[in-house]
Amino acid sequence: MTSKEQPTADQNGNLTLGVDIGGTKVAAGLVDAKGTILFQTRVPMPAREDAAAGFAAVERAINAVFEAQPEARASLAGIGICAPGPLDPFRGVVLNPPNLPCWRNFPLAAEVQRVFHVCAKVDNDANAAALAEAIWGAGIGFRNVFYATLGTGIGSGIVFDRHIYHGRTGSAAEGGHVSIDYNGPRCGCGKRGCIEALCSGPAIAQRARQRLLESEAPSRMRELTGGNLDNLTAEHVAKAFREGDALAREVLEATADLLTVWLGNIIDFLEPDVIVVGGGIAQVMSEFFPRMQTELPKWAINARCCEIPLLLAKYGSEAGIAGAAALCRQ
Repeated sequence: MTSKEQPTADQNGNLTLGVDIGGTKVAAGLVDAKGTILFQTRVPMPAREDAAAGFAAVERAINAVFEAQPEARASLAGIGICAPGPLDPFRGVVLNPPNLPCWRNFPLAAEVQRVFHVCAKVDNDANAAALAEAIWGAGIGFRNVFYATLGTGIGSGIVFDRHIYHGRTGSAAEGGHVSIDYNGPRCGCGKRGCIEALCSGPAIAQRARQRLLESEAPSRMRELTGGNLDNLTAEHVAKAFREGDALAREVLEATADLLTVWLGNIIDFLEPDVIVVGGGIAQVMSEFFPRMQTELPKWAINARCCEIPLLLAKYGSEAGIAGAAALCRQ
């Protein structure tokens, strides 16, 4: 939607405003009751300045939406915010995220409510995206949803009956740090063999790099990096795969197989009604969903594991805005 168009209030007379905070940007958008993003904008995030500068960026993003869409204020149900963890979703406090050093024990929800005089909720990005998929996206019609986001890291969220499962302190559903190999590579969290250390974007690139060093076979991946394998990324692997590169396919098949082991554990422990996969590398990994579902019985004791759909998420790069807005729809 362009700034010249005007949003219409949903059937309940409400819009929600979703704010997606990252280490380099703050994106904000208006979302209606059907999960449609009607308008969005973004501003830079000075993550390494002080707390006031960080919050000023959030204010600028929200005010930019109101300036472009002044009618939205009258029908605003709330402001949802997703931010990197760790955070406390019960109190709306950002604790000590590595990507946002400007904030330490920062009461983000309370500050947004103080300035904008509307209910504000805060949660981490994976939980928020899980909720958006459950109520508006690929998880519609399913009671219990397990969501995984595959990208620079691996995150997850659990939604029961349209409500995020937070656990006792708000730290539940750290699925990316479930280990499937205690002798595996050390993860950034300090543990060994976490699925994040094995199947995140950087892990895929490292697997491809090692495969190229072991093989003399021609590969489009070498061409895409200009011969410097240090520059290889998961995006290069995905592009080479789509162009028919055999080594890239091997790398992604190995990634799919590791994800299958992980999802087998998730199914045996949680038995969700559906598994939804989003994030930057979800699209290319969706090519391997049939392979993963075929292999699942080897890694799950649940005799009906293959009945659980494995679906690509509806929201791509807009998952943060939609997810943040969804927090106000629980």
